[in-house]
Amino acid sequence: MNTLLNFYNDHKMGITFGSGVLLGLLVGLLIGWVFWPTGYYNATPAMLRQDFRDDYLVWVAREYAATRDLEQAQQRLGVQFWEDGALRAALEDLAQRRGGDDAQYLMQLAQDLSEVPPVEQKSLLERLRPVFLVCGAGLILAGLVGLAYFGLQRVRGRERPPSEHALASREMESTQWVGEEAPPLAQYVTTYTLGDDYYDPSFSIETETGDFLGECGVGISETIGVGDPKKVTALEVWLFDKNDIRTVTKVLMSEYAFHDEALRASLASKGDLVLVEPGAEVVLETATLTLRARVTELRYGVGQLPDSSFFQRVTLELGVWAKPGAEEAEAPL
Repeated sequence: MNTLLNFYNDHKMGITFGSGVLLGLLVGLLIGWVFWPTGYYNATPAMLRQDFRDDYLVWVAREYAATRDLEQAQQRLGVQFWEDGALRAALEDLAQRRGGDDAQYLMQLAQDLSEVPPVEQKSLLERLRPVFLVCGAGLILAGLVGLAYFGLQRVRGRERPPSEHALASREMESTQWVGEEAPPLAQYVTTYTLGDDYYDPSFSIETETGDFLGECGVGISETIGVGDPKKVTALEVWLFDKNDIRTVTKVLMSEYAFHDEALRASLASKGDLVLVEPGAEVVLETATLTLRARVTELRYGVGQLPDSSFFQRVTLELGVWAKPGAEEAEAPL
């Protein structure tokens, strides 16, 4: 099951596009063949079957003989839709086959038609202009719908509630921290899960009386591969102290990233590089604060990328202590 889910995540765009094309084709065939089939109307004589066309040409010739309205005869024959010389040839051929008065009417009509300038035929571009307009409007509509969809997805992703990060307040029961005599001033738990592309929780650090001391948090530091969701290969833990001009950062790297020289070189400027392992712990220190981050859960994702290269789920427990005298310390000018 996980293999199928990872395959879908790795090829989400392609699968979505292919499904859309297939669905559009099926809907188009259903509309064109069942609900709204193509029907011909106002067909020109050139498009009629031989026997129907002969009867129609004779009828037009008889009407012309009675009215002598050549313009009307041209409209009824649709002369602009015949190939050059084809209409006269059809009239003369029919006259030879019919004989009698009809032959005279047909020959007279053919002769009179040849004496007037031919009606200018519409170019192929003009004939296809309505098709181009419909296709253009359809493409614009599809583009607007696509933009609206991706915009909505992006907004929804940014507006995810913080509860998705599984945050725990400092009122939670403190866990044991080896080497620390006093319980932490603040303690938090946060979990990254594959698919949380906007993972970036932050926590305020305050004294028991509500005085602000700083902030800490975790965020995505580096991804690998392409496609959605993002494949996170490194997280960064950071600590801000109001009494220190620095924001201290340490980068928690996957096993693959930690041993990849290119990724190490790319992330070195962000902070100290640390290999993520279950139970591993990192310490960040500023002028008045100490933060300890402990890995309590680690699962790697599987798929087409190398083994142990991106996280499926990582849970971190953060504990913050104030150094002696931190409450009386003043921020530097």
